[in-house]
Amino acid sequence: MKIPGTDAEFRRIAEKLIKSGHKAYLVGGAVRDTFLKRPVTDFDIATDATPQRCMELYPYAIPTGIQHGTITVLPRSKAYKVEITTFRTEGTYTDNRHPDSVEFVSDIITDLSRRDFTINAMAIDLATEAFVDPFEGKKDLASKLIKAVGDPEERFREDALRALRAVRFSAQLQFKIEAATLEAAIKFSGSLSKIASERIRDEFSKILLSRHPSTGLALLVSTAMADTFIPELRACQGVSQPIHGNKDVLSHLFDTVDAVIPDELPEERLLVIRLAALFHDIGKPACRREEQGKISFYAHESESARIARFRLMRLKFPNAIIDAVCHLVRYHMFNYDSSWTDSAVRRFVARVGVEAIPDLFELRLADTIATTGVPHSWAVLQELRTRIDAVIEAKQALSLRDLAVNGDDLASIGVPRSKEMGALLSELLDAVLDDPRLNTRESLLRLAEAKYFSLSRTKS
Repeated sequence: MKIPGTDAEFRRIAEKLIKSGHKAYLVGGAVRDTFLKRPVTDFDIATDATPQRCMELYPYAIPTGIQHGTITVLPRSKAYKVEITTFRTEGTYTDNRHPDSVEFVSDIITDLSRRDFTINAMAIDLATEAFVDPFEGKKDLASKLIKAVGDPEERFREDALRALRAVRFSAQLQFKIEAATLEAAIKFSGSLSKIASERIRDEFSKILLSRHPSTGLALLVSTAMADTFIPELRACQGVSQPIHGNKDVLSHLFDTVDAVIPDELPEERLLVIRLAALFHDIGKPACRREEQGKISFYAHESESARIARFRLMRLKFPNAIIDAVCHLVRYHMFNYDSSWTDSAVRRFVARVGVEAIPDLFELRLADTIATTGVPHSWAVLQELRTRIDAVIEAKQALSLRDLAVNGDDLASIGVPRSKEMGALLSELLDAVLDDPRLNTRESLLRLAEAKYFSLSRTKS
Protein backbone atom coordinates (compact mmCIF):
# COMPACT_ATOMS: atom_id res chain seq x y z
CA MET A 1 0.00 0.00 0.00
CA LYS A 2 1.07 3.60 -0.51
CA ILE A 3 2.60 5.02 2.63
CA PRO A 4 1.36 8.50 3.54
CA GLY A 5 3.73 11.32 4.23
CA THR A 6 6.34 10.08 1.76
CA ASP A 7 7.69 13.54 1.17
CA ALA A 8 11.46 13.89 1.39
CA GLU A 9 11.45 15.26 4.96
CA PHE A 10 9.37 12.42 6.35
CA ARG A 11 11.48 9.83 4.58
CA ARG A 12 14.67 11.34 5.98
CA ILE A 13 13.24 11.17 9.50
CA ALA A 14 12.20 7.53 9.12
CA GLU A 15 15.39 6.45 7.37
CA LYS A 16 17.56 7.67 10.25
CA LEU A 17 16.08 4.85 12.33
CA ILE A 18 16.16 2.26 9.56
CA LYS A 19 19.75 2.98 8.48
CA SER A 20 20.84 2.79 12.12
CA GLY A 21 19.58 -0.79 12.28
CA HIS A 22 16.28 -0.03 14.07
CA LYS A 23 12.72 -0.90 13.21
CA ALA A 24 10.34 1.86 12.23
CA TYR A 25 6.58 1.44 11.86
CA LEU A 26 3.98 4.02 10.97
CA VAL A 27 1.16 3.51 13.48
CA GLY A 28 -2.11 4.95 14.72
CA GLY A 29 -4.20 7.64 13.08
CA ALA A 30 -2.02 8.07 10.00
CA VAL A 31 -2.60 4.44 9.01
CA ARG A 32 -6.31 4.61 9.82
CA ASP A 33 -6.84 7.84 7.89
CA THR A 34 -4.91 6.54 4.89
CA PHE A 35 -7.42 3.71 4.49
CA LEU A 36 -10.29 6.18 4.97
CA LYS A 37 -8.75 8.59 2.43
CA ARG A 38 -8.77 11.33 5.04
CA PRO A 39 -6.03 13.97 5.18
CA VAL A 40 -3.05 12.99 7.36
CA THR A 41 -1.43 15.87 9.25
CA ASP A 42 0.53 14.21 12.06
CA PHE A 43 2.53 11.00 12.06
CA ASP A 44 3.41 8.48 14.75
CA ILE A 45 6.39 6.15 14.35
CA ALA A 46 6.88 3.18 16.67
CA THR A 47 10.43 1.84 17.00
CA ASP A 48 12.58 -0.57 18.95
CA ALA A 49 15.14 2.22 19.54
CA THR A 50 15.27 3.36 23.16
CA PRO A 51 14.31 6.95 24.01
CA GLN A 52 17.96 7.77 24.67
CA ARG A 53 18.97 6.33 21.29
CA CYS A 54 16.20 8.35 19.60
CA MET A 55 17.54 11.55 21.16
CA GLU A 56 21.03 10.68 19.86
CA LEU A 57 19.63 10.21 16.34
CA TYR A 58 17.48 13.35 16.54
CA PRO A 59 19.41 15.80 18.75
CA TYR A 60 16.97 18.64 18.00
CA ALA A 61 13.89 16.61 18.92
CA ILE A 62 11.55 17.72 21.70
CA PRO A 63 11.44 15.21 24.61
CA THR A 64 7.66 15.61 24.90
CA GLY A 65 7.09 12.40 26.85
CA ILE A 66 10.49 10.82 27.07
CA GLN A 67 9.71 9.12 30.39
CA HIS A 68 7.09 7.15 28.46
CA GLY A 69 9.33 6.73 25.43
CA THR A 70 8.08 9.56 23.19
CA ILE A 71 9.95 12.33 21.42
CA THR A 72 8.63 14.81 18.83
CA VAL A 73 10.50 15.67 15.65
CA LEU A 74 9.53 18.74 13.62
CA PRO A 75 10.53 18.77 9.95
CA ARG A 76 12.04 21.97 8.60
CA SER A 77 8.78 22.89 6.90
CA LYS A 78 6.90 22.51 10.21
CA ALA A 79 3.94 21.40 8.08
CA TYR A 80 3.37 18.46 10.43
CA LYS A 81 4.95 16.77 13.42
CA VAL A 82 6.35 13.28 13.85
CA GLU A 83 6.10 11.55 17.22
CA ILE A 84 8.55 8.68 17.69
CA THR A 85 7.77 6.25 20.50
CA THR A 86 9.68 3.21 21.67
CA PHE A 87 7.74 -0.07 21.55
CA ARG A 88 6.27 -0.45 25.01
CA THR A 89 3.80 -2.19 27.24
CA GLU A 90 2.15 -0.53 30.21
CA GLY A 91 1.49 -1.50 33.79
CA THR A 92 -1.67 -0.88 35.81
CA TYR A 93 -3.48 2.48 35.83
CA THR A 94 -4.42 3.01 39.49
CA ASP A 95 -5.58 6.58 38.79
CA ASN A 96 -7.48 5.70 35.55
CA ARG A 97 -5.22 8.21 33.79
CA HIS A 98 -1.52 7.28 33.74
CA PRO A 99 0.27 3.93 33.65
CA ASP A 100 2.06 3.21 36.93
CA SER A 101 4.96 1.85 34.89
CA VAL A 102 6.13 1.54 31.30
CA GLU A 103 8.22 -1.36 30.02
CA PHE A 104 10.01 -1.04 26.68
CA VAL A 105 9.65 -4.12 24.47
CA SER A 106 11.17 -5.29 21.19
CA ASP A 107 8.21 -6.19 18.96
CA ILE A 108 5.41 -4.24 17.28
CA ILE A 109 2.62 -6.72 18.12
CA THR A 110 3.06 -6.24 21.88
CA ASP A 111 3.11 -2.48 21.33
CA LEU A 112 -0.11 -2.52 19.28
CA SER A 113 -1.86 -4.64 21.92
CA ARG A 114 -1.80 -1.72 24.40
CA ARG A 115 -3.68 0.64 22.05
CA ASP A 116 -7.29 1.69 22.51
CA PHE A 117 -9.24 0.62 19.40
CA THR A 118 -8.59 -1.86 16.61
CA ILE A 119 -8.73 0.87 13.95
CA ASN A 120 -5.83 2.57 15.76
CA ALA A 121 -3.84 -0.65 16.21
CA MET A 122 -2.57 -1.11 12.67
CA ALA A 123 0.97 -0.47 11.45
CA ILE A 124 3.06 -0.19 8.29
CA ASP A 125 6.70 -1.26 8.27
CA LEU A 126 8.48 1.79 6.85
CA ALA A 127 11.39 -0.36 5.65
CA THR A 128 9.39 -3.02 3.76
CA GLU A 129 5.90 -1.46 3.51
CA ALA A 130 4.47 -4.63 5.08
CA PHE A 131 1.05 -4.11 6.67
CA VAL A 132 0.60 -5.32 10.28
CA ASP A 133 -2.97 -5.79 11.55
CA PRO A 134 -3.11 -8.26 14.47
CA PHE A 135 -6.56 -7.12 15.72
CA GLU A 136 -8.38 -6.86 12.36
CA GLY A 137 -8.62 -3.09 12.39
CA LYS A 138 -8.99 -2.94 8.61
CA LYS A 139 -12.04 -5.21 8.85
CA ASP A 140 -13.58 -2.91 11.48
CA LEU A 141 -12.87 0.09 9.27
CA ALA A 142 -14.82 -1.60 6.48
CA SER A 143 -17.64 -2.37 8.93
CA LYS A 144 -17.54 1.21 10.28
CA LEU A 145 -17.08 -0.07 13.81
CA ILE A 146 -15.32 1.30 16.89
CA LYS A 147 -14.07 -1.75 18.80
CA ALA A 148 -11.69 -1.92 21.74
CA VAL A 149 -8.47 -3.89 21.46
CA GLY A 150 -8.89 -7.02 23.58
CA ASP A 151 -11.09 -6.68 26.69
CA PRO A 152 -12.91 -3.29 26.50
CA GLU A 153 -13.34 -3.11 30.28
CA GLU A 154 -9.59 -3.54 30.72
CA ARG A 155 -8.91 -0.80 28.14
CA PHE A 156 -11.27 1.67 29.87
CA ARG A 157 -10.06 0.68 33.33
CA GLU A 158 -6.56 1.64 32.17
CA ASP A 159 -7.68 5.05 30.95
CA ALA A 160 -11.28 6.20 31.33
CA LEU A 161 -10.75 8.89 28.69
CA ARG A 162 -10.81 6.10 26.11
CA ALA A 163 -14.58 5.89 26.60
CA LEU A 164 -14.86 9.53 25.56
CA ARG A 165 -12.46 8.90 22.66
CA ALA A 166 -14.79 6.14 21.44
CA VAL A 167 -17.60 8.70 21.28
CA ARG A 168 -15.31 11.18 19.54
CA PHE A 169 -14.32 8.70 16.83
CA SER A 170 -17.97 7.73 16.40
CA ALA A 171 -18.85 11.40 15.78
CA GLN A 172 -15.87 12.13 13.53
CA LEU A 173 -16.11 8.99 11.40
CA GLN A 174 -19.86 8.31 11.73
CA PHE A 175 -19.01 4.78 12.95
CA LYS A 176 -21.02 2.69 15.40
CA ILE A 177 -19.51 1.61 18.70
CA GLU A 178 -19.37 -2.18 19.00
CA ALA A 179 -21.83 -3.49 21.62
CA ALA A 180 -19.33 -4.78 24.20
CA THR A 181 -17.23 -1.64 23.81
CA LEU A 182 -20.29 0.58 24.32
CA GLU A 183 -21.36 -1.44 27.36
CA ALA A 184 -17.91 -0.98 28.89
CA ALA A 185 -17.98 2.74 28.08
CA ILE A 186 -21.26 3.07 29.99
CA LYS A 187 -19.83 1.11 32.92
CA PHE A 188 -16.80 3.38 33.18
CA SER A 189 -18.53 6.69 32.38
CA GLY A 190 -18.35 7.78 36.02
CA SER A 191 -14.58 7.36 36.01
CA LEU A 192 -14.31 10.44 33.77
CA SER A 193 -14.56 12.48 36.96
CA LYS A 194 -10.98 11.34 37.70
CA ILE A 195 -9.69 12.63 34.36
CA ALA A 196 -8.02 16.03 34.02
CA SER A 197 -10.43 18.68 32.77
CA GLU A 198 -8.09 19.65 29.94
CA ARG A 199 -8.15 16.12 28.49
CA ILE A 200 -11.96 16.02 28.59
CA ARG A 201 -12.12 19.51 27.06
CA ASP A 202 -9.94 18.48 24.14
CA GLU A 203 -11.99 15.37 23.30
CA PHE A 204 -15.27 17.27 23.80
CA SER A 205 -14.04 20.03 21.45
CA LYS A 206 -13.21 17.46 18.77
CA ILE A 207 -16.74 16.07 19.04
CA LEU A 208 -18.19 19.56 18.55
CA LEU A 209 -15.90 20.17 15.56
CA SER A 210 -16.94 16.95 13.80
CA ARG A 211 -19.22 17.02 10.77
CA HIS A 212 -22.27 15.77 12.69
CA PRO A 213 -21.71 16.56 16.39
CA SER A 214 -25.17 15.37 17.44
CA THR A 215 -24.01 11.76 16.98
CA GLY A 216 -21.42 12.20 19.70
CA LEU A 217 -23.55 14.48 21.88
CA ALA A 218 -26.41 11.98 21.97
CA LEU A 219 -23.94 9.26 22.98
CA LEU A 220 -22.52 11.47 25.73
CA VAL A 221 -25.97 11.80 27.27
CA SER A 222 -27.16 8.21 26.72
CA THR A 223 -23.95 6.78 28.23
CA ALA A 224 -24.07 9.28 31.15
CA MET A 225 -20.62 10.60 30.23
CA ALA A 226 -22.03 14.12 29.91
CA ASP A 227 -23.23 13.91 33.53
CA THR A 228 -19.63 14.25 34.69
CA PHE A 229 -18.98 17.59 32.98
CA ILE A 230 -22.30 19.07 31.70
CA PRO A 231 -25.02 17.47 33.85
CA GLU A 232 -27.51 20.19 32.83
CA LEU A 233 -27.89 18.51 29.43
CA ARG A 234 -29.80 15.58 30.92
CA ALA A 235 -32.22 18.01 32.58
CA CYS A 236 -33.16 19.25 29.09
CA GLN A 237 -34.41 15.81 28.10
CA GLY A 238 -38.22 15.63 27.99
CA VAL A 239 -38.73 19.39 28.49
CA SER A 240 -41.28 20.29 25.82
CA GLN A 241 -41.36 23.57 23.91
CA PRO A 242 -44.62 24.70 22.25
CA ILE A 243 -42.94 26.38 19.26
CA HIS A 244 -40.68 23.42 18.54
CA GLY A 245 -43.36 20.83 17.84
CA ASN A 246 -42.48 17.45 19.32
CA LYS A 247 -38.83 18.31 20.02
CA ASP A 248 -37.70 18.64 23.60
CA VAL A 249 -35.01 21.14 24.61
CA LEU A 250 -32.23 18.55 24.34
CA SER A 251 -33.11 17.58 20.78
CA HIS A 252 -33.33 21.24 19.81
CA LEU A 253 -29.87 21.92 21.25
CA PHE A 254 -28.38 19.01 19.31
CA ASP A 255 -30.12 20.09 16.08
CA THR A 256 -28.86 23.65 16.52
CA VAL A 257 -25.27 22.45 16.92
CA ASP A 258 -25.59 20.37 13.73
CA ALA A 259 -27.07 23.37 11.88
CA VAL A 260 -23.92 25.46 12.38
CA ILE A 261 -22.34 24.92 8.98
CA PRO A 262 -18.54 24.54 9.22
CA ASP A 263 -17.76 25.68 5.66
CA GLU A 264 -15.36 28.64 5.56
CA LEU A 265 -15.40 29.07 9.35
CA PRO A 266 -11.98 29.01 11.05
CA GLU A 267 -11.78 26.24 13.66
CA GLU A 268 -11.90 28.52 16.72
CA ARG A 269 -14.92 30.45 15.42
CA LEU A 270 -16.70 27.18 14.63
CA LEU A 271 -15.99 25.92 18.14
CA VAL A 272 -17.30 29.14 19.72
CA ILE A 273 -20.53 29.11 17.70
CA ARG A 274 -21.18 25.41 18.28
CA LEU A 275 -20.54 25.78 22.01
CA ALA A 276 -23.01 28.69 22.01
CA ALA A 277 -25.49 26.53 20.08
CA LEU A 278 -25.17 23.75 22.66
CA PHE A 279 -25.66 26.10 25.61
CA HIS A 280 -28.08 28.69 24.18
CA ASP A 281 -31.22 27.12 25.69
CA ILE A 282 -29.67 24.94 28.40
CA GLY A 283 -31.17 27.18 31.10
CA LYS A 284 -34.75 26.56 29.93
CA PRO A 285 -35.56 23.74 32.39
CA ALA A 286 -34.70 26.03 35.33
CA CYS A 287 -36.74 28.90 33.85
CA ARG A 288 -39.79 26.93 32.69
CA ARG A 289 -43.10 28.38 33.89
CA GLU A 290 -46.64 27.29 33.06
CA GLU A 291 -49.54 29.67 33.71
CA GLN A 292 -53.06 29.22 32.40
CA GLY A 293 -51.90 26.50 30.04
CA LYS A 294 -49.13 28.65 28.53
CA ILE A 295 -45.47 27.66 28.84
CA SER A 296 -42.75 30.30 29.04
CA PHE A 297 -38.99 30.36 29.62
CA TYR A 298 -38.54 33.96 30.75
CA ALA A 299 -34.90 35.12 31.04
CA HIS A 300 -33.59 31.68 30.03
CA GLU A 301 -30.79 33.35 28.03
CA SER A 302 -29.29 34.78 31.23
CA GLU A 303 -29.50 31.44 33.03
CA SER A 304 -28.07 29.67 29.98
CA ALA A 305 -25.12 32.10 29.89
CA ARG A 306 -24.52 31.50 33.60
CA ILE A 307 -24.46 27.71 33.13
CA ALA A 308 -22.20 28.04 30.09
CA ARG A 309 -19.67 30.15 31.97
CA PHE A 310 -19.59 27.78 34.95
CA ARG A 311 -19.20 24.62 32.86
CA LEU A 312 -16.68 26.04 30.40
CA MET A 313 -14.57 27.38 33.27
CA ARG A 314 -14.61 23.93 34.89
CA LEU A 315 -13.43 22.47 31.58
CA LYS A 316 -10.67 25.11 31.53
CA PHE A 317 -11.49 26.61 28.15
CA PRO A 318 -9.51 29.80 27.40
CA ASN A 319 -11.13 32.95 28.81
CA ALA A 320 -11.52 34.45 25.33
CA ILE A 321 -13.61 31.45 24.20
CA ILE A 322 -15.70 31.47 27.39
CA ASP A 323 -16.45 35.20 27.06
CA ALA A 324 -17.35 34.89 23.37
CA VAL A 325 -19.67 31.90 23.96
CA CYS A 326 -21.45 33.49 26.92
CA HIS A 327 -21.90 36.75 25.02
CA LEU A 328 -23.59 34.95 22.12
CA VAL A 329 -25.82 32.96 24.47
CA ARG A 330 -26.79 36.12 26.39
CA TYR A 331 -27.88 37.99 23.24
CA HIS A 332 -29.31 35.24 21.04
CA MET A 333 -32.93 36.20 21.78
CA PHE A 334 -33.14 39.43 19.74
CA ASN A 335 -36.33 39.85 17.69
CA TYR A 336 -35.73 42.13 14.73
CA ASP A 337 -38.40 43.33 12.34
CA SER A 338 -38.57 46.07 9.73
CA SER A 339 -40.25 48.47 12.15
CA TRP A 340 -36.99 48.99 14.04
CA THR A 341 -35.85 52.59 13.83
CA ASP A 342 -32.31 53.50 12.85
CA SER A 343 -31.75 54.38 16.49
CA ALA A 344 -32.89 50.88 17.51
CA VAL A 345 -30.41 49.34 15.07
CA ARG A 346 -27.58 51.47 16.47
CA ARG A 347 -28.51 50.52 20.03
CA PHE A 348 -28.55 46.83 19.08
CA VAL A 349 -25.05 47.07 17.60
CA ALA A 350 -23.83 49.07 20.60
CA ARG A 351 -25.20 46.45 22.97
CA VAL A 352 -23.94 43.37 21.10
CA GLY A 353 -20.71 44.79 19.67
CA VAL A 354 -19.69 44.97 16.02
CA GLU A 355 -17.24 42.08 16.37
CA ALA A 356 -19.89 39.66 17.68
CA ILE A 357 -22.50 40.35 14.98
CA PRO A 358 -21.34 37.74 12.39
CA ASP A 359 -21.19 34.92 14.97
CA LEU A 360 -24.51 35.97 16.50
CA PHE A 361 -26.13 35.79 13.08
CA GLU A 362 -24.63 32.32 12.48
CA LEU A 363 -26.08 31.18 15.81
CA ARG A 364 -29.47 32.71 15.09
CA LEU A 365 -29.62 31.09 11.66
CA ALA A 366 -28.75 27.67 13.13
CA ASP A 367 -31.40 28.20 15.82
CA THR A 368 -34.14 28.87 13.26
CA ILE A 369 -33.06 25.96 11.04
CA ALA A 370 -33.23 23.66 14.08
CA THR A 371 -36.68 25.05 14.93
CA THR A 372 -38.33 25.03 11.50
CA GLY A 373 -36.09 22.92 9.29
CA VAL A 374 -35.47 25.86 6.94
CA PRO A 375 -33.58 29.15 7.33
CA HIS A 376 -36.79 31.17 7.09
CA SER A 377 -35.33 34.10 9.04
CA TRP A 378 -32.42 34.61 6.63
CA ALA A 379 -34.20 37.41 4.69
CA VAL A 380 -34.92 39.22 7.94
CA LEU A 381 -31.35 38.75 9.17
CA GLN A 382 -30.01 39.91 5.82
CA GLU A 383 -32.07 43.08 6.06
CA LEU A 384 -30.71 43.76 9.56
CA ARG A 385 -27.18 42.99 8.34
CA THR A 386 -27.60 45.55 5.53
CA ARG A 387 -28.76 48.20 7.98
CA ILE A 388 -25.89 47.42 10.35
CA ASP A 389 -23.39 47.69 7.48
CA ALA A 390 -24.81 51.12 6.65
CA VAL A 391 -24.30 52.24 10.27
CA ILE A 392 -20.71 50.97 10.26
CA GLU A 393 -19.95 52.51 6.87
CA ALA A 394 -21.27 55.88 8.09
CA LYS A 395 -18.81 55.62 11.01
CA GLN A 396 -21.56 56.42 13.49
CA ALA A 397 -20.67 56.24 17.18
CA LEU A 398 -21.46 52.86 18.69
CA SER A 399 -19.27 52.85 21.81
CA LEU A 400 -17.64 55.27 24.25
CA ARG A 401 -14.40 55.20 22.27
CA ASP A 402 -16.32 56.52 19.23
CA LEU A 403 -17.46 59.68 21.01
CA ALA A 404 -15.96 63.00 19.96
CA VAL A 405 -15.12 63.70 23.62
CA ASN A 406 -13.35 61.74 26.38
CA GLY A 407 -12.66 62.02 30.07
CA ASP A 408 -10.03 64.72 29.58
CA ASP A 409 -12.54 66.87 27.71
CA LEU A 410 -15.10 66.52 30.50
CA ALA A 411 -12.48 67.30 33.13
CA SER A 412 -11.65 70.50 31.27
CA ILE A 413 -15.16 71.82 31.94
CA GLY A 414 -15.06 70.87 35.62
CA VAL A 415 -16.47 67.36 35.73
CA PRO A 416 -14.55 65.41 38.41
CA ARG A 417 -12.92 62.07 37.50
CA SER A 418 -15.36 59.82 39.31
CA LYS A 419 -18.28 57.47 38.73
CA GLU A 420 -20.26 60.55 37.74
CA MET A 421 -17.93 61.10 34.79
CA GLY A 422 -18.48 57.53 33.62
CA ALA A 423 -22.23 57.90 33.96
CA LEU A 424 -22.14 61.18 32.04
CA LEU A 425 -20.16 59.63 29.18
CA SER A 426 -22.76 56.86 28.99
CA GLU A 427 -25.53 59.47 28.80
CA LEU A 428 -23.69 61.23 25.97
CA LEU A 429 -23.38 57.95 24.06
CA ASP A 430 -27.09 57.37 24.62
CA ALA A 431 -27.86 60.76 23.11
CA VAL A 432 -25.59 60.11 20.12
CA LEU A 433 -27.21 56.72 19.48
CA ASP A 434 -30.49 58.60 19.19
CA ASP A 435 -29.05 61.37 17.01
CA PRO A 436 -25.59 60.80 15.44
CA ARG A 437 -25.40 64.49 14.47
CA LEU A 438 -24.67 65.30 18.12
CA ASN A 439 -21.29 63.57 17.95
CA THR A 440 -19.13 66.68 17.72
CA ARG A 441 -16.88 68.01 20.46
CA GLU A 442 -18.76 71.28 20.67
CA SER A 443 -22.24 69.69 20.85
CA LEU A 444 -21.23 67.05 23.39
CA LEU A 445 -19.45 69.48 25.71
CA ARG A 446 -22.46 71.77 25.62
CA LEU A 447 -24.75 68.83 26.37
CA ALA A 448 -22.42 67.54 29.11
CA GLU A 449 -22.24 70.95 30.74
CA ALA A 450 -26.01 71.27 30.73
CA LYS A 451 -26.54 67.76 32.13
CA TYR A 452 -23.82 67.80 34.78
CA PHE A 453 -24.22 71.29 36.19
CA SER A 454 -28.01 71.07 36.08
CA LEU A 455 -27.75 67.88 38.15
CA SER A 456 -25.24 69.51 40.51
CA ARG A 457 -27.59 72.44 41.19
CA THR A 458 -30.44 69.99 41.82
CA LYS A 459 -28.35 68.05 44.37
CA SER A 460 -27.28 71.25 46.20
